[in-house]
Amino acid sequence: MVDKKMIYLDNAATTRVYPEVAEAVKKVMVDGYGNASSGHSFGRDAREAVEKARGEIAGFVGCSSEEIFFTSGGTESNNLALRGLARANPEKKHIVTTVIEHPSVLEICRSLEKDGYDVDYVGVDSDGVVSVSDIEKKIRKDTLVVLVMHVNNEIGTVQPVEEISAVCRREKVYFHTDAVQGFNKVDLDLSNVDLMSVSGHKVGAPKGVGFLYVRKGVKILPILTGGGQEGGLRSGTENVPGIVGLAEAVRRTQNSELRTQIKKSRDKIVEGLLKIDGVRINGSLDKRVYNNINVSFYGIEGESLMLMLDRDGIFVSTGSACASSKLKESYVLRAIGVDDMYIHGSIRLTLGPDVVGKEDFVVEKIVEHVSKLREISPFKMKNGKEEKEDN
Repeated sequence: MVDKKMIYLDNAATTRVYPEVAEAVKKVMVDGYGNASSGHSFGRDAREAVEKARGEIAGFVGCSSEEIFFTSGGTESNNLALRGLARANPEKKHIVTTVIEHPSVLEICRSLEKDGYDVDYVGVDSDGVVSVSDIEKKIRKDTLVVLVMHVNNEIGTVQPVEEISAVCRREKVYFHTDAVQGFNKVDLDLSNVDLMSVSGHKVGAPKGVGFLYVRKGVKILPILTGGGQEGGLRSGTENVPGIVGLAEAVRRTQNSELRTQIKKSRDKIVEGLLKIDGVRINGSLDKRVYNNINVSFYGIEGESLMLMLDRDGIFVSTGSACASSKLKESYVLRAIGVDDMYIHGSIRLTLGPDVVGKEDFVVEKIVEHVSKLREISPFKMKNGKEEKEDN
């Protein structure tokens, strides 16, 4: 059971399922568990629930129901988008993306490179934002698709997706955006977007459900074969409870007043953190999703800070996860030019409603633990400047 006193600041990793969503999911699992592909009335009821959810989500997105295809989440949606386009358009062997995409996009690109595809990985500026002109310069006659995420999962920067998609439409190149972190947080005009990936557990829905928006007319083939569900594009028995829960979550998260409150909490925490010597906020503060703080402290390990905060009931994530006794640095922070001593001292706070009114406590604990870690660090601050201690 989760302690009600905890302050959960890892909402970019996953979110708490709304109680109303949990009730809707439970009702389907217990009372409406029919297979949506079955021909009897119980199955037809399940199909009706799926199509009702599809229609509600399409209405929110601003597209037709026929353009929404349910999947297991963001990773599958990204795979279906890119691999499905590649299968359907074998004459196009060039892809354009950015160096800060989610691993589920970057790993697909690397896999396709082994199959003979040419991939351009476009860099970003020091704020973590990609240039529209830099993307445009990479487009060729044989370009299959341009892939640019809506909001970066680490530093929260909002990319100029609408401008890039307009360029792609003009150049007659497909455009896909991974909207897992931006969906229901940052408005997005789909006028020129051809494909968009979304994951449910980032917006208060259960894990294991998401969708891919595919504009009508896009040439795409399935990557999973079987019973032909989801209009033949994504075979497999539909996750009816998850789909119903996703639609319920979309309804519940449309709260502009709460977003404003969380943004105020974010700004208050940032103000407090910037008073610490040897600190930097990573990524643009202007072009940034309202609930993200990615912060680095010189000369300490973010992993240690995360574990100390954990004992206080404050749950954050780190950009320098420790695995097999070897630190893995953040490729996103590296891409925006963050120094090694700051990369390893980074943590990410992604705020939710339980932080409102507790901002001072969060800052107080971070200041306390950063001070303790610096006492034992060989990398010292002197007069506000970084200085390595002599051995």
